[in-house]
Amino acid sequence: MATLDEVLADIDVRMRKSVDALSRELTSIRTGRANPALVENLAVDYYGVPTPLNQIASISVPEARVIMIQPWDKQALEDVVKGILRSDLGLIPNSDGNAVRINIPTLTQDRRRELARLVGKRVEEGHVAARNIRRDGLERLRGMEKDKDLSMDELKRGQDQLQRVTNTYVARMDELRSEKEAEVMEV
Repeated sequence: MATLDEVLADIDVRMRKSVDALSRELTSIRTGRANPALVENLAVDYYGVPTPLNQIASISVPEARVIMIQPWDKQALEDVVKGILRSDLGLIPNSDGNAVRINIPTLTQDRRRELARLVGKRVEEGHVAARNIRRDGLERLRGMEKDKDLSMDELKRGQDQLQRVTNTYVARMDELRSEKEAEVMEV
């Protein structure tokens, strides 16, 4: 049977993973400058199989507002272009037969606000994930108390620690939101 410390350590790891996932997701939201993370996990239909772009091509940023994608298999060039056009990034790919170049246009104020709302939505999804993890932890603690593996005092202490851990990670998610919103709104 797990101890209180093991349960809290597990919850901490799961919440850290939620924050890491949120951070990765936020890097895929575009700002005014080129960033390979914008397209690296974009699903491309490669021989009938949805494949992340970074697994079939090299992605580089030769200039501040240009992303260059060079598929290792030249047959995949057309699939890469189609994948970019199907995405909700609003980017226009230019193919020269060997590589795909994407010019990152400057964002309009409306698009910046829309992206800021998207950031808020993603962070709220992160908050929901953290609350679900906290709920799972509370259920485990209550089950341990019910099975007489924890006393009432230990349960209360565990609940307090669980809430502190949750608050810490929710605060970190809010910091990520502030940073990304500032980056998106930057002209």
